[in-house]
Amino acid sequence: MMNLPHLSFLRSFEAAARHLSFTSAAEELNCTQSAVSNHVRSLEEFIKRPLFVRHPRSLSLTDVGRAYLPSVRHALQEIDAATQSIVLRSHTRTVVVSCPISLAENWLPNVIQGFSQEHPDIALTVHGTIWTDVEPNVSDVSITINHVDDVADGLTRLWVDKLTVVCAPGFTVNGDPLTHPEQLGDAPLIHILGRPAYWEKIAAAFGLEDLNLKEGQRTNVSDLALELAAKSLGCVAVPKSLVRSYVDRGLLVEPLEIDLDSPWAYYAKLQEKSVTPAVRLFQDWLLQMAAETDAVIR
Repeated sequence: MMNLPHLSFLRSFEAAARHLSFTSAAEELNCTQSAVSNHVRSLEEFIKRPLFVRHPRSLSLTDVGRAYLPSVRHALQEIDAATQSIVLRSHTRTVVVSCPISLAENWLPNVIQGFSQEHPDIALTVHGTIWTDVEPNVSDVSITINHVDDVADGLTRLWVDKLTVVCAPGFTVNGDPLTHPEQLGDAPLIHILGRPAYWEKIAAAFGLEDLNLKEGQRTNVSDLALELAAKSLGCVAVPKSLVRSYVDRGLLVEPLEIDLDSPWAYYAKLQEKSVTPAVRLFQDWLLQMAAETDAVIR
């Protein structure tokens, strides 16, 4: 690669060409007029062409100077933009998270609350998703729900989820409180579209061949299914990670003893390279909270 002129020579030339004055250029660059003049003279010696016509009280560009100026100005703008981008990125204090809506409403708020108490200067933005993630590169941290047999490379499983059945505290089947799996055959079931495996696994685990999987309320949003159950419209099979906040508030109960792995689990796509300090802190916190959730569920 050929030698290039010193960057200070180019900055002095660009400023002097813009102001057509060494003195004004020196004021802008916070240096002396003689320094700017020497920089320009050194640049002229480097390219072996005059860039300015020096008049008694002013400057004008030569033909070479006018031709050279646009390229120099563009190069300096590119350098400034690239430098600013790196500086701002290294100091940014924001984190963008994408997360399935039900998990974002029932688990993520506690994660954000604890993180914000530890790092009040870092702002979080959450994109709630249904079925698919947001557009690529929108999020710093992306949480998705995937079938355990169909997981893309580069994803980190947050915890081993368990299935549970929940209903409202006063929910009854044929006038009796729900206490035995056999009662599910007569109970109104709430179904989550796209997740028939939840009820299918419950039925298989308890040998419930007469479980009605075709009738009942249906929705594609797990959180809405939980709300319907809280209104005593039926019982619903869901991952344990989604019901904790409802159970803690007394809106739902888990009437049956179930130890059954969920066929769907939550995964995070974490950044390893070119990550800001704020994103690194949130990723570490997220994994810590996920480990605590895993311990509670198991």
